[in-house]
Amino acid sequence: MKIVIVGAGFTGVQLAKLLINEKNQVALIDNNEDTIRHAQNQLDCTVLCADGNNLETLESVGIAKADALICVTSSDEVNMITCSLVDAVYPDVLKIARVRNYAYYVNTAAAEKKHGDTFGIKHRPLYGINYMINPDVEAAESIVKAIENGAVGNVLTFDNSDLEIARITVNEKSTFDGISLKEIRSKTDIKFLVVYIEKDGKTSLPSGDTKIEAGDILGVLVSKDKLSDVMSLCGTQAKELRKVALIGAGRIGNIVAEKFLNPQKDGEGTGNGQKSFLKRISSYVGRKTQDFVIIDSNDLLAKAASEKFPQARVMCADASDENFLREEGITSYDLAICATHNHELNMVLAAYLESLGVGQTISLVTSSAFETIAVKLGVDVPVALRDAVVDSIMSHLRGKSVKEIHTVTNGQMEIIECEIGANSKVNGKALKEISNPGQFLVLLSRQSGIDEYKIVDGNTKLHAQDHLVIIVDGEKSKKVLSFFTGADGE
Repeated sequence: MKIVIVGAGFTGVQLAKLLINEKNQVALIDNNEDTIRHAQNQLDCTVLCADGNNLETLESVGIAKADALICVTSSDEVNMITCSLVDAVYPDVLKIARVRNYAYYVNTAAAEKKHGDTFGIKHRPLYGINYMINPDVEAAESIVKAIENGAVGNVLTFDNSDLEIARITVNEKSTFDGISLKEIRSKTDIKFLVVYIEKDGKTSLPSGDTKIEAGDILGVLVSKDKLSDVMSLCGTQAKELRKVALIGAGRIGNIVAEKFLNPQKDGEGTGNGQKSFLKRISSYVGRKTQDFVIIDSNDLLAKAASEKFPQARVMCADASDENFLREEGITSYDLAICATHNHELNMVLAAYLESLGVGQTISLVTSSAFETIAVKLGVDVPVALRDAVVDSIMSHLRGKSVKEIHTVTNGQMEIIECEIGANSKVNGKALKEISNPGQFLVLLSRQSGIDEYKIVDGNTKLHAQDHLVIIVDGEKSKKVLSFFTGADGE
């Protein structure tokens, strides 16, 4: 694929790195000389210092033959105008824009929903944008998913399935500490699969001889009702979340609170299982208003949250004030969600709250580089804002055969939901005929016309239009995807 990226900030550079690793042809444009110089030192691709919203500039880097345009500058207006400009001349180019202004995002979504029978059929998409990505929405969705799964770690869920992939840390002297994967079956009869292991900062696909040690992080595929049992084997106990404190009443905090307190109104981006869970924990809030607390030091934000969420207890206060926390009983809460705009403060505050007695914490952080730091500080679930955006954009770039992509540890691994294409080399074959240890691992399959995913084995037959969940080395994902989808991987 040929992809033009406008905006060479963190997100633009991160996207370029991932796309270059997949052997795509990438051109990166930014009008800031320092930013471009920094990008040139990191990337092996076309890097141009110029205005990206200029058609001549875009044509000079090959927009006419590009497959996709990604606009991730710091200006929403530039991103939107650039997409509109390209759409007017090159409508076949896929256009993705990051739009931080929530009003733009919501109004666009509402218009497309209202006139969905005309946009994309009779008319071009609004602003010429095929996919509009809002960082706050992506981050809030990740936080809600973490809440849904009890804040035990980053958990990936799959539609119409009771299976999920949980990221669990192995604690010292736990059942799994010091044993190899092939010895696990002698320790428990619970059905689960270790799909990846994070050891000493590196993530890999494990083998039977892989030894598990305290401090390792396991990616475990397991049914929801058995997750707490596997956590126990790793030395961690799942707890019920009855009392929740949300720190930060900004945009992300508002979206989280809306989904938490008013799940019946949440009709987008949320699976049925998630809605059911949110309704269940919302019922606790309905019994006692102090069970859900929103805290912000900004008087205007706190006042707005109080008016919007009358069923919650909203306080304007400094969440780092120990006297306040103890007087209000926050130190005995089951969960604290730190979602302020200050990501460094979120990490420190989450660790501080746990030290005072809060059961579990979720912290919004800048990127996956800070996830490791956050975990070392004691944060249970760090949510990387920028990486949520990158994952969303990468999912849209894969084409119709790819439903979703989740990167693991800064892109070292990718967990991908995809559909087997009619021209795929795996069509009609059993899994044992195509296995490639160390390259990829097929985790789940869902036959065409059937809603539920199931764990695969060597005898599982693959057919066109079946859906798969696979885990693959990030650098090999494009080649592996082409193998399964039948799309051109060159």
